[in-house]
Amino acid sequence: MIYHIVVGDVAGDRLRETIENEPSMAGEVLVLKDILHVGPIRKNEGQTFSETRAAFWNEVVNNEKHPVEVDDMERLLEVSKKMFDDDTIQAWYWMAPWPADVVGFHWVMPYISKHATRFYLLNIAGLPFLNEQGKVFYPKSFGEILPKEIIKARRLARLVTPSEVEIDGEEWRKLVEENAGIRVHEGGKKLRSVSEDQYDNQLISFCSQQYQKASKIVNQALTKFNVPTGDLYLGWRLRKMAEAGRLQLQGDTTKALKDFDVKLPGGDVPAEQTPNA
Repeated sequence: MIYHIVVGDVAGDRLRETIENEPSMAGEVLVLKDILHVGPIRKNEGQTFSETRAAFWNEVVNNEKHPVEVDDMERLLEVSKKMFDDDTIQAWYWMAPWPADVVGFHWVMPYISKHATRFYLLNIAGLPFLNEQGKVFYPKSFGEILPKEIIKARRLARLVTPSEVEIDGEEWRKLVEENAGIRVHEGGKKLRSVSEDQYDNQLISFCSQQYQKASKIVNQALTKFNVPTGDLYLGWRLRKMAEAGRLQLQGDTTKALKDFDVKLPGGDVPAEQTPNA
């Protein structure tokens, strides 16, 4: 029995599809839905880790009708408990070269490393895979990899070493102490803490003094600069910049990005207020 730990629903679905066709990988997929490279990772006073993360995401999502719930910690602890009860269970952490995956590994480490002889890491950083056209590419997520290629990749699984437990455990403690707004992936398992406004200038570079859909601004930033935060986070940054007077918004900011517009201050001056030449 293997618990396959992976970040994100898309990657989780691809792993489930793979496991159905490969008996040697039989087990369950534990999908970590929280992306820990953005937002606070130090518990707020009087809150659990999950409550702190939920409070952050509810501010980001800004939708009181559909509050965000975070339960990755509780589900991870349940896996650890089952591994204590059954010494035949293994845990495999599937890590792609993406900040959410790398931070997730450091976060998982203190809990699953208690089962040191049954904790495996499968790291695909820098490794080539074949796409549907048979062409070589270097994926950023397991969701991009064909099931038959994932089956081949299972051979990469290796036991996490005692030195990794010590070094990577210290990395998580350092990240918590810094508690920055964003954690940037710098290759391998290296991460660097930066402020929450790391990508604000990229967003502003697509803004003008005419209103545009927030979704357009965000999608341009995601595409051109390969920003790894996801669209919800960048939408939150647009709202925060508007609160600081750096941008102006119109529309319903409690709905989707397509439901509100954004522009730089100034512009859109009514004709009757335009000064004479």
